[in-house]
Amino acid sequence: MRRRVLYDATSRAAAAAAERLRHAFDVAPLSSASTDLAAAGPAVVLVGADVVDGRWSSASIRVLALVDADSAGPWPEHWYGLIPAGVSGPILARAVENAFDDLDRAAAMTRLDRELSELNAIGIRLSAERNPRELLETILTKAREITQSDAGSLYLVEEAADGTRLLRFALAQNDSVKIPYRASRLPLTSASVAGHVALTGDTLNLEDAYAPPPGAPFGINRSFDAKAGYRTKSMLVVPMRTPQGETIGALQLINCKPDFGHRFASVDEIERTVRPYGPRQQQLAGSLASQAAVAIHNSQLFESIRRLFEGFVQASVTAIESRDPTTSGHSFRVANLTVGLASVVDRCATGAYGATRFSAEEMMELRYAALLHDFGKVGVREQVLVKAKKLFPGELDRIRQRVELIKRGLALRYADKKIEHLLDKGRRRYAEQSAAFDAELAAYLAELDDSLGRIVGANEPTVLPQESAAALERLALRAFEDHRGHRQAVLTPEEAAILSVPRGSLTEAEFKEIQSHVVHTYRFLAEIPWTKEFRRIPEIARSHHEKLDGTGYPLGMRGEEIPVQSKMMTIADIYDALTAGDRPYKKGVSRDEALDILGHERRAGHVDGALLDLFIEAKIYAQATSAAVTPPRADRRRPMR
Repeated sequence: MRRRVLYDATSRAAAAAAERLRHAFDVAPLSSASTDLAAAGPAVVLVGADVVDGRWSSASIRVLALVDADSAGPWPEHWYGLIPAGVSGPILARAVENAFDDLDRAAAMTRLDRELSELNAIGIRLSAERNPRELLETILTKAREITQSDAGSLYLVEEAADGTRLLRFALAQNDSVKIPYRASRLPLTSASVAGHVALTGDTLNLEDAYAPPPGAPFGINRSFDAKAGYRTKSMLVVPMRTPQGETIGALQLINCKPDFGHRFASVDEIERTVRPYGPRQQQLAGSLASQAAVAIHNSQLFESIRRLFEGFVQASVTAIESRDPTTSGHSFRVANLTVGLASVVDRCATGAYGATRFSAEEMMELRYAALLHDFGKVGVREQVLVKAKKLFPGELDRIRQRVELIKRGLALRYADKKIEHLLDKGRRRYAEQSAAFDAELAAYLAELDDSLGRIVGANEPTVLPQESAAALERLALRAFEDHRGHRQAVLTPEEAAILSVPRGSLTEAEFKEIQSHVVHTYRFLAEIPWTKEFRRIPEIARSHHEKLDGTGYPLGMRGEEIPVQSKMMTIADIYDALTAGDRPYKKGVSRDEALDILGHERRAGHVDGALLDLFIEAKIYAQATSAAVTPPRADRRRPMR
């Protein structure tokens, strides 16, 4: 193609020089008023020495001025060179060729800068992408853009459980036809183009995919083209190789076209229009494939770490809940409910939380915080965690044994009385006195049985009537004298105090110990070097027992001081604690009663009303895996474990 030379027709010297160039260039005059020359492409402009203004200054224009030997400047800075007006044709042609070479070098540098900037931008985007699917989509899309490819596919090398290496067809794109894409795996062999490249690490650049090189081990499956009405013609397949030399996949680009935005309408158009991939496109594809390999490798490593951490969290939760089997599954159900509520909040367009949004990382952070919200139970005594009644089983057994000892002591005491009567008074009126002794002993024994029954009843974690508390206080002061004259009480003051707990099964000290689990949770979780996106996990987990009115624990936070994530977790935690049907200190309540209790918590200023409304309206409670049971009597002041 002849290069374009324009000349200033008002200059005799320029016009004469142009005539000497007509045999080698496409020569045309221009008007002295013409300024928009760049639109027509690169050109060399010949002007006379009298044109000293800034016209024809453009990156795609080179100006050569024809001057007399005695001409003096100054000359415009944008002029490329000065040539004597009477110079010979060959020298003039060489000067013009030099000007075009300079244009080509400048264009190449501009293109290189653009390509490097684009590759750099792609690299930044690839390194920032954490979603594996989005990463693959970005890699293939950008590879097609920089090589002007109509279609492409991406393959990844994987290892089966038995160690066999496979090639996974991970993604396909096509601008001109719809692709019936379905992920699949095939043996990693040289039978396919992608398999051959992945195995050998060599790049394949085929001018016509239907005509592979003689002796090639691979072939092209034409069934897709036949079904889709397409034609795979030029093909560029590059390996995706990590810096360590491991080939982790292959990038397959199809049908290089002049304009990336063009869509082919027919097979005939493909045959006429598609071009082979050039060396520069092959180089660009190779550079991107190297970046893609690093990004995919990092993504796979990130995913492995994520799965490892997920397994650690799951194992931690399972281990913690194994200390308290009665709450088995609680943390997982709370996580499901909390994340479900957060998803609804994220989609909410109106109301108090209409502007609240959660990123994918924040949703993951919330999930982990919910799973680990009871992590601090590892610092609470196991016997307190599983305490079903006010007295520990061993404590009630000691009371029973004490009652039996008192009974035996009383029996011996009255046996001694009978013997004393016989020794002092003989058999006179013995039967009558013996009957009186038996009646007294029976009364004591009945009193002891009654006392033990009251103790067993008071041991239940239900609401303790006031009269029962008073009876326990009297019982602690009541002592029985045995045969040796020793006075023994059925209850110690400490036991009486434990049995006098008005509600639930925990003493005040034990209740505080249970409450301390959130402090332990925060302390333990704060020791973990969380990544930036998970740094709030300790705070969110610690705050799930806080209440809007400041009566919660451990910090007594109020209203907006409480993270919204913790507010959602509070609702989920209370609901699951109420409906759980396997806790020893209470039976679960029905869904409706649990929601009524949550409504009471809202009216009391404890939980967020707007969040509770969303919880109920969206039926988030249905995401809990535990079934509610028929509502029995239950202590609602028992701390939610």
